[in-house]
Amino acid sequence: MKSHLRRAGTYFFRALRLHCPECGTKPLFIPVIKVRSLRDWFTPLDGCPRCGYAYERETGYFLLAIWAVNYGAGSALGLAIYLVCELYFHLDLQTMLFWVITPVVFFNILFARHAKSLFLAMDHFFDPHRPDSGDGNGNRPNSPPPKAPSPPATRPCEPAVPVR
Repeated sequence: MKSHLRRAGTYFFRALRLHCPECGTKPLFIPVIKVRSLRDWFTPLDGCPRCGYAYERETGYFLLAIWAVNYGAGSALGLAIYLVCELYFHLDLQTMLFWVITPVVFFNILFARHAKSLFLAMDHFFDPHRPDSGDGNGNRPNSPPPKAPSPPATRPCEPAVPVR
């Protein structure tokens, strides 16, 4: 049990630092200084250059990260801001919407990288994928491939219609 908690803590710490969940040394994203567009901000690198761990295994892999982790954290922040504004400040509706929506939008943009990193760490904890060893199996288990059926025996061509 302690080893699982220690491993989960290690992955969580690496995710907060935006580093590879497998080796923990190389970054998941390009450095903030080198970001030139929103695509650079939101798109992780292909994989870890040190250990070969693939960050995005398939198209749409990070959809759950955006919809569950990022949206959930943004909603929790918005709810907390709303409760504080409602309990202590008694603001009108327009002012309340401004003070709730504005920080949530900026938070979701800034937290998108961490949401993907946390999702990758959770996925790696529950379903660890090892890098491709070059044998062509990728992340598949080491079981023998199924045998292909042998082709049927062929006979020499016979005419379809008897010759007279």
